[in-house]
Amino acid sequence: MPCAPSLFTFMNLTRDKNKQMDVKARFNKMISSYKTTIVLLIVYALGLAIATLIEKYHGTQAAKAMIYYSPVFFLLQFFLVLNFILVTIKSQLIKKRKWGVIFIHFAFIIILAGALTSHLFSEEGSIHIRENESVYKMLVQTSRGEHYHSLPFELELKKFTLKRYPGSSSPSSFESLLLIQSDGTTVERTVSMNNVIDIKGYRLFQASYDKDEKGTILSVNKDVAGRNVTYSGYILLIVGFIFSFVGKNTRFRQLRVKLRQLKESPKVLTIIFGFLFISLSANAQDNASRMFEVIQNNKVDAEHAAKFGSLPMQTSDGRIEPINTFSSEVLRKLHKSHKIGDLNSDQFLLSVITLSEMWMRVPLFKVPNEDMASTLGVMGEECAYVNIFDSVGNYKLQKVVGEIYNKPASERNKREKDILKLDEQVNIFHQIINLRMLNIFPKENDPEHKWYAYGDDFSGLPSADSLFVSRIMPRYLNSVQNAMKSQDWEKSDEVLRMIDIFQQTKNTLDLKPKKIKAELLSNKLDIFRTCKKLYLILGGILLVLSLLALFKEKKWQIKVMHSLTVVVVLGLLFHLFGIALRWYIAGYAPWSNSYETMIYISFISVLASLLFVRQSHITFALATLFGGVILFVAGLNWMDPQIGTLVPVLKSPWLMIHVAVIVAAYGFFGISLLLGITNLSLFSVSKKNNLISVATQKLNIINEMSMLVGLALMTVGTFCGAVWANESWGRYWGWDPKETWALVTIIVYTIATHLRLVKKWDNPLLFNILSILAFLSVLMTYFGVNHFLSGMHSYN
Repeated sequence: MPCAPSLFTFMNLTRDKNKQMDVKARFNKMISSYKTTIVLLIVYALGLAIATLIEKYHGTQAAKAMIYYSPVFFLLQFFLVLNFILVTIKSQLIKKRKWGVIFIHFAFIIILAGALTSHLFSEEGSIHIRENESVYKMLVQTSRGEHYHSLPFELELKKFTLKRYPGSSSPSSFESLLLIQSDGTTVERTVSMNNVIDIKGYRLFQASYDKDEKGTILSVNKDVAGRNVTYSGYILLIVGFIFSFVGKNTRFRQLRVKLRQLKESPKVLTIIFGFLFISLSANAQDNASRMFEVIQNNKVDAEHAAKFGSLPMQTSDGRIEPINTFSSEVLRKLHKSHKIGDLNSDQFLLSVITLSEMWMRVPLFKVPNEDMASTLGVMGEECAYVNIFDSVGNYKLQKVVGEIYNKPASERNKREKDILKLDEQVNIFHQIINLRMLNIFPKENDPEHKWYAYGDDFSGLPSADSLFVSRIMPRYLNSVQNAMKSQDWEKSDEVLRMIDIFQQTKNTLDLKPKKIKAELLSNKLDIFRTCKKLYLILGGILLVLSLLALFKEKKWQIKVMHSLTVVVVLGLLFHLFGIALRWYIAGYAPWSNSYETMIYISFISVLASLLFVRQSHITFALATLFGGVILFVAGLNWMDPQIGTLVPVLKSPWLMIHVAVIVAAYGFFGISLLLGITNLSLFSVSKKNNLISVATQKLNIINEMSMLVGLALMTVGTFCGAVWANESWGRYWGWDPKETWALVTIIVYTIATHLRLVKKWDNPLLFNILSILAFLSVLMTYFGVNHFLSGMHSYN
């Protein structure tokens, strides 16, 4: 009997132990499953997205405290790392020699380890030094307040230098000449934007400067261990992606083999779907005013206008460009077109400054709403300059514009934004008719290289030059007025030559005539507008031919499609020429703003489709259409095609690589979007038609291949941006909304490409739906952050 309790106790202990082992086994199974990977990534992406909204409404520190640096977020990242390791072991990736996958996953583990190292052990601060002063401490800001930290060296600011763009207040570069005293020795070093100083483990970055330009502000960072670990992760990541695309036992290679194995169906190319409705027609104004008819009847000779447009001028930000570029920008902002009636932009600008009294009465401005039309006292959707002033010359919009400007930009509604646009148009027109924006007269021997307009106060000019400017412009406008009547433009040409001689004699800048000619050529060819029409028209024809070939293929159809493909390729080369020409004119890689990156995305989208043109013409057709749509969007009035000057921080080779790679990813994601839409439209009839079924399989494979390439480019491009940030101002990741949403995009497409690993979720319908929905993260990263959130990337 005494043994019974012992046996009972033993059985209970055994049962409890089995339960514990069962719980442990279930936990191990759960944490090492692909389903857990997907769930953790979804939670991670949602957390990041929510954090950007918290930052918008409650500030950066709140977002860091509640999400980025919270214990829960660190725990989430720990489980992701644990999941990566256990999945690698469970799936026997090493035994299967899937080196690309292994390297990529462990690269992310190393990157996270580097980030943790930086978070725990790095030192960050700032140093403010006035000229001829010395400091040996840096200011450190933490959640507990501010304190000073001693440095193992002493800094003295010998001289601060700020360089501006010619004739502008915009900084071109700024640098600090420092004397560094350390270990009994003194060295002289210069720190500037994108040029850092390394000393005793600390890195000094040029951050800002005092308003009087007699002091400098430096960022200081000490993160040797974190930086080395993180950069090692970046290198391993790139190696992993290389193995993933060129290795023998990879998903990308498997997809290529599957694509080849599919029977060559009769060039299954396309289904026309109703996602795109674009109207390229423009309605002519049936009731042009008598005033405008008179202006057109007295228009400036096109040949003389071209000579006028070829004169160089200086913009407000200091760039030298031909008047033709300026006139095109003015006409686009005022009339939202490249022509007005029979007048091109040069004829328009010269006509406005010559016949300003008449142009004041031409309905040139669009009235945003009926309420504003009532305020201005006009009928219809357009108004003239004179309609915006009352009988005694008071500006009718002054009060309402002042009220709008007193409100934060984020709180302005569409009506108020439209009023501000009208106000901007009126101001531009006002300055033009008063000859204040046409900066064509350089000041001789001016250290700031400033150019003046006739409407400016040019009392600072030498007396002889001041006299010339005061007389030459009225003389020129008078000659133009006379030539309008007589059609003899010889005197006007002669006055233009006099202005040209004055520019060459007084200017101290290198005008670079070849660049001026190149810009005139670019304006004349209007390359991207031509490519837009070509992509839209040929893409549409390819879709129609593909639809016909889907049911009955004929040789003439194939020949025509091949011929159209050649024409598209020629258009792509023309597109590339336009990008290269803009690069030469600007002097920097042309993807520094929204317009330029849209141009680049369009090019990459069409170029990327050439990789799949032999396997599927539908991909090429859709990408060609997509390229045209992107150029159409780029040509809308809210996109600014103006070539500007770069802020100092953007003058980095890392930026060029970062933007080029990450924007290229958008092109591949765009192809996946279009293929997803097409496949969803095909699924409904694929069961009834074997040819369409084969087509959907091919498009599904190409969709995944395109998504994998895009994901690799997006990841590498994002981390190239991290390197740029670290080399420019000492931190490779600061949870800025733009970089956070770039990470969200990476996670979203990671989810889409990994969903197949869970059997229940491995189906073409779900994958194609995700390829469409995932593109929303791209739109948020590219457009949404700039418009709805704030951060350091507002210049994009």
